[in-house]
Amino acid sequence: MFKVTKTEGRARRGVFTCAHGTAQTPVFMNVGTQGAIKGAVSALDLKEIGCQIELSNTYHLHLRPGDDVVRQMGGLHRFMRWDGPILTDSGGFQVFSLAGLRNITEEGVTFASHIDGHKVFMGPEESMAIQSNLGSDIAMAFDECVENPSTEEYVKASCERTLRWLERCKVRHDALNAAPGCVNPKQMLFGINQGGIYPHLRVWHMQEIAKLGCDGYAIGGLAVGEPTQTMYDIIDAVEPYMPKDKPRYLMGVGTPSNIIEAVWRGVDFFDCVMPARNARHGKLYTWQGALNIKNERYKTDECPVDPECHCPVCQNFSRAYLRHLFVAGEMLAMRLSVLHNLYFYNTLLARIRDALDAGEFAAFRDEFSPRLDGKLAE
Repeated sequence: MFKVTKTEGRARRGVFTCAHGTAQTPVFMNVGTQGAIKGAVSALDLKEIGCQIELSNTYHLHLRPGDDVVRQMGGLHRFMRWDGPILTDSGGFQVFSLAGLRNITEEGVTFASHIDGHKVFMGPEESMAIQSNLGSDIAMAFDECVENPSTEEYVKASCERTLRWLERCKVRHDALNAAPGCVNPKQMLFGINQGGIYPHLRVWHMQEIAKLGCDGYAIGGLAVGEPTQTMYDIIDAVEPYMPKDKPRYLMGVGTPSNIIEAVWRGVDFFDCVMPARNARHGKLYTWQGALNIKNERYKTDECPVDPECHCPVCQNFSRAYLRHLFVAGEMLAMRLSVLHNLYFYNTLLARIRDALDAGEFAAFRDEFSPRLDGKLAE
């Protein structure tokens, strides 16, 4: 399932194998929340821009079109026409992001749908059943992502409950995989480490969930308001207690520099809405830093977004044309920008892997972590 092929310090080069193929790690998972990348990018486009793993969301697909519909259509792979690995988030992040629309109990969480307000209940068993219907390759355990900062008392109670939820997830997940007619009987289950910004709670929780023998482990509840250095400190605290032979996933992170720094600290899997979201607002990533394509200075600029980039956008269109599309309000502006940014992220991870293969990741980090820290190359 997962093999570490090389290390440099704590950084790991590996190969992940599942029912729908193999991914080289470290890997960035391209976020298609509702079975599509926002910005008019389809699963067919993902191959061209180097995507290895696609990520979709349990909560959103449960609401529409309904996980029963996706199951009837043969599972998410067939429904969206993506034949590579898929990870589905558990709905746990919505416990955080829809804080004004939910109520948490030991059994699970009652949401008010963000679409029409109707009541939706989701607990560990429901999340596992939905993800089983979707047929993803990796199902994430149902958890609570707490706000940073939260009181130590609340965080302690929350991560104890998340541990109990993981135990329930594992029982239900095993039963669903063994059931007749299961969409993907080889679906894996990843547990999620929580504990807010309290290192001792993080370590305790990681030690406990590691005992349950999940197929991989994620660090959740970061990049939700805490300083960047605090995030790095938490990874440093947790990493020694994460199983060495299992994939490690840092959820919802982050900037190019965040990814480089987390790989340095031993993380294998990443996802983030940032590259696509920023693209839709005209912030594009280059190997010299980010730029705002809407700026007047690009009105007659014949250069590609990034002269070093080999994506289909940079090979065919100018900065001036892309800026014109944004000014004119054309949908093509978002599509081309999202394609470029996702290609950049996928290429970033490929270059990280190459550096690890060559034993040169420390030098790569020294050069590119500060260069790609988000400052505009204006």
